[in-house]
Amino acid sequence: MRLIERAAAMRRPGRYQAQAAITALHCEAATWDDTDWPQILVLYGMLLRHDPSPVVRLNRAVALAQVRGAEVALREVEALAEPLARYHLLHAVRGRLLRELGRTDDARAADALALAATENVAERQLLVERLR
Repeated sequence: MRLIERAAAMRRPGRYQAQAAITALHCEAATWDDTDWPQILVLYGMLLRHDPSPVVRLNRAVALAQVRGAEVALREVEALAEPLARYHLLHAVRGRLLRELGRTDDARAADALALAATENVAERQLLVERLR
């Protein structure tokens, strides 16, 4: 944590400092709900200046959902549909947001796409549970 604080004090922190700070905030939180989501959202804004990739934008959308709600975040996720069409986490995040909005059938379809796109055993178990 001290190293991250030193890096944050730099005049122009870069990509790795932003990533480390995001990770640190996740590690400090005892639970998902205890996470400092507003600060993580700010840090993703910094990270986007250094790495405007669709994956960083997707990760930012997760934080955005926690701060501003699923509907706002879903618009961000939908904008990433083309560049991340084959990325299972796009569909998994989309499924979670849709479920929060009460769009169960759409959420199930998104989760099915995520399941078909990953071979990771832990992710598959989570997605199978969601689909049940």
